Formats: sequence, structure tokens, C-alpha cells
Amino acid sequence: MYFLYILQSTIDFGYYIGITDNVDKRLKEHNSGKTKSIKHRILFILKYTENYVIKSEARKRELQLKRSYQTRKELLTKLGFDIK
Repeated sequence: MYFLYILQSTIDFGYYIGITDNVDKRLKEHNSGKTKSIKHRILFILKYTENYVIKSEARKRELQLKRSYQTRKELLTKLGFDIK
């Protein structure tokens, strides 16, 4: 099983979108500062997940959210993020 996940920073309330096969492990990695691109924004909380059987489907959804502002905005707004 693979998961698309969205994290929210408790520092700046921004978001991070990614995929993994172990959400708990990945969240711990993010919060321990092992992800260079976002380590200045730790502590993260898990806000959302989607489940996928096939990794390529999870990746496809991740790219859809990262590339399409409108799709990303719709989902993040539903989740309560302040999107400008």
C-alpha cells in the first residue's frame, strides 16, 4: 500500500505533499529534520492521506497536486489551509 500525504507545519502553517509506503515512519523522518528542503519548518502534523495499491498511481496523484494549482487549491481549501 502507498499513501499520498499532506503535512502541515506548526511553524508557518504551510504544507508539504509527498508519497510513502509508511506514513508514520515518514512523518518521524520529516520531524527529525532528515528532509533538507523542509527541515527549517519542523514540527509537522499529518493533515490528510489517500491510499493507493500501485506506487505509480500515488506518484501520478502527487504530481497532479504539485503541478495543478487549481486542483491543489481545491483540496487544500477543503482541508482548511489558507490558500492565496
